[in-house]
Amino acid sequence: MKSTSVISALAAALCFVAPNANGASNDSTYTSLSGRECKLLKVQKEGANSTQQCPGVGGFRVLVLDSDSRQSIALVSAEGRKFDLNFWEIVTRHFSSLGSKAEWRVVRNGVQIRPVALIVRVNANEDPDSSKVTSYLTVSKITRDEICVVAKIAPSATASQEARQVADVASEKSCLGPAS
Repeated sequence: MKSTSVISALAAALCFVAPNANGASNDSTYTSLSGRECKLLKVQKEGANSTQQCPGVGGFRVLVLDSDSRQSIALVSAEGRKFDLNFWEIVTRHFSSLGSKAEWRVVRNGVQIRPVALIVRVNANEDPDSSKVTSYLTVSKITRDEICVVAKIAPSATASQEARQVADVASEKSCLGPAS
């Protein structure tokens, strides 16, 4: 009975591992977007702006940007190139906050990991007359030359699985334009 449960759990876990173009499998690793792991870099009282640096993977650093109760992310590569994800234009123009973690879809080669996509939750207050928040999952592709949001996934019981499926083919997707 126990071995059947273990086999079922292992089979379910393998469903979330997708082969990439090289035949290797993508998997997930997580980093924090808040708390002690992040370091406050800049605070500007005028406009209520702040920037925090949080850990990333594969040589990337994550900048959590807060401007007038709207949050976004910029990724900084190991070479120092900055890629703004512009959640406040791409996902929602309304008040927003980020989830507490980033999910990195990565390819592992021994001890080295190469991120191929980033999944981040964006909580949007899209109706100023209500306190209702809509929680989207964003998927951003990470290629050598381009990092941008390729999907905005609406809340559902399968949103996490959908986000991982999109993330595993994100390099083939076009960047999203500004939200209307």
